[in-house]
Formats: sequence, C-alpha cells, structure tokens
Amino acid sequence: MTVLLSALAFFLLLTILVLFHEFGHFYAARRAGVTVEEFGFGLPPRIKTFFFQGGTRFSLNWIPFGGFVRLKGENAISDRERLAPGSFGKASVFARIVILTAGVAMNFLFAIVIFTIGFSFARWIPTYLSFEEMKAAADRGEINMQPAVLIDDVLSGGNAAKVGVPKRSILLAVDGTPVDSPERVSEMQTGKRRATYFVLTGEDFKTEQTFDIPLLDGKTGVTLRPFPRELSSPRRSLPRAFVLSLREAKVMTVQTVLGMVTLFQSLARTGRVPEGITGIVGIAQLTHVSVQEGFMTYLRLVALLSLSLAILNILPLPALDGGRLLFVLFEAVSRRPPNRRFELTTNAVGFAFLLLLILLITYHDILRLFL
Repeated sequence: MTVLLSALAFFLLLTILVLFHEFGHFYAARRAGVTVEEFGFGLPPRIKTFFFQGGTRFSLNWIPFGGFVRLKGENAISDRERLAPGSFGKASVFARIVILTAGVAMNFLFAIVIFTIGFSFARWIPTYLSFEEMKAAADRGEINMQPAVLIDDVLSGGNAAKVGVPKRSILLAVDGTPVDSPERVSEMQTGKRRATYFVLTGEDFKTEQTFDIPLLDGKTGVTLRPFPRELSSPRRSLPRAFVLSLREAKVMTVQTVLGMVTLFQSLARTGRVPEGITGIVGIAQLTHVSVQEGFMTYLRLVALLSLSLAILNILPLPALDGGRLLFVLFEAVSRRPPNRRFELTTNAVGFAFLLLLILLITYHDILRLFL
C-alpha cells in the first residue's frame, strides 16, 4: 500500500509542477493575444481531445507526466507564419518575455506559498548551511536550538577507541561539567591526565554511557564538532513566514546553481554524475521517503522541486525558457529578429543534449540503487 501511495504521490508531484508551469505560459499568452493552439495533459502522442475553448485544443496524451502548451507560430521558419496574427512572433518583445518567464514565475510563486504555509503552520526549520548560521538564527529567535558537542569520529588506536567510546555520539559533559562547544572541551582537558566523558549514544541518542579516558597531550583521540541536540521552531506569523520563505528560496537557488556548475565540471573531468545530483529515479526515491515521513515532509519536497524547476528553466540553456529568452533579448537589443533556422537548430540540439543529460543522470541513479 505504501509503494502504491508513493507511486501516486510521485505521479501527482511531477504532473502538478509541470502543469503549474505550463499554465503560466498559457495564461500569459492568452493575456497577450497569442493563440494557444493546444494545452496538453500528459505528453504526446495524443489519446483524445477533451474540448476546444477560445481556439485552444485541450487534450489528453499517452505519456502520463506533466503537460505542454503549443503556441501559434512558435516553431515557424518563414516570416509569413512567424508574424501571422495571433502568433508568438507577432507579440511585442515585452509580451514574449512575459510569456517565456510566466512558467518560471508560477513555479516560484507556488514554492513560496508552500514555504510560507510550512514555516507558519507546520513550524518548518529553515535551511542553514553551517552551524554558525544556525546559532545566529537561534540568537535572533528564528529557531529554538540547544547546542551540543558531537563525537564525529574516534581515531583508531587512540585512547578513546581503546575504552570503547562510540563515534556519532553526543558528548554531554566532561568530568561532570556540561559542555556545548568543542573549544570548551579542549579548555577543560588542558593540563589533565584523565577525563571522564558522559555521552548519549544510539540512533535516537537515548542511551547514557560514561567513559574514563587517559589523555595524551590533553587529547582523548576523538574528532569533535558542534551539533544541534534539540531543534524546533517558534510560532510564526504569516508575514514572518513569508520573509523566511524568500530566504529559503534564495538559499536553495544558490545551491541549485552551484549544483549545476558542479555537475558540468564533474562530467567534463570524469564523465560521472557527482553525489547529490539526482534525476527521475532519485526523485521517486525521495518521494517514497517523504510519504513515509508524513504529508508535510512530502509538501516540502514539492516546494523544493517546484523551486528547482523554476531555477533550471530560467538558466540560459538552449531549449529551456531561459535559452529561448536569450533570443528574444537579442532581438530587443539588435532591433532585428535572430536567424530562425539557427534559433530552431540551437533549440533542437539543446533539447537533445538535455535528453542525454537526463538519461545519464538516470543511469547513475539506477547504479546507486545497487551499490
């Protein structure tokens, strides 16, 4: 039952995000007077036509993911077709910019709405990239945090290893004195010959253990780092949650762009997809995990993927909205349209490249399932 629920959640996730994106293009085109020839649910080939409305065919297609919008004249080569009444090319430069960015805007706004709801009603923890950021947020009252010290690793052959200190445990106190930073631990051990560690171990840090450890030059042979033992969020007003949602969008946008740079660098140097970059298979796995953890966890995944879809589509890559936007901006600057054959060929090559990239990422996703 869980697998079926996860499959349904995965299907809805991809479909809703893409349809939101395409509806943005659809609405902006209609407002600009551009004829939308077809709004497809799913991807071709077509199964049936639901109805016609305002010159638009609303269709159901065989590939049950997402959807598409086809604008009049968007792939036309001749000026006669490209500049026909109601065609995409006939619209003003400003209108075409709005149409091309409307899908990205819809995904971005959708993510912001979900983040605002989550940070307000579900008390989500914002994304912090370091413990220092987290501590500063706690000082501002953004989150509630109890700092602790994590025994990140136990050095083989060291005194801590000899007495059985487990790695990935929380160090609560040294010689009976509570500690909340690695620097405090170092200060307390300076000049001593032995130290008594009081730690919490186990998957949920519920098991208490005590270790008497000989010191060598004031060290026990462990690697320590700051760690949030308890983390929660206070109640937030909608305006405050909205501000946090904008911050979350900024953080995730930077991380997504850096991830794309890392991806292309890794492919150029090694031909491999780096850890942390995932495709359809990986998203399906994340969906399954989020469904098991609860609806709000799944909803946060939806928001993150909606934001990622917006960011990726606005990148200046051929076949994406950002790539097509470059040609419109070129026309705005040069006051003449670009060569249509060159534009269409560039987009076709870009689409083929993106398809190969998706297949490569999916291949590595599948490999990771068996490693």
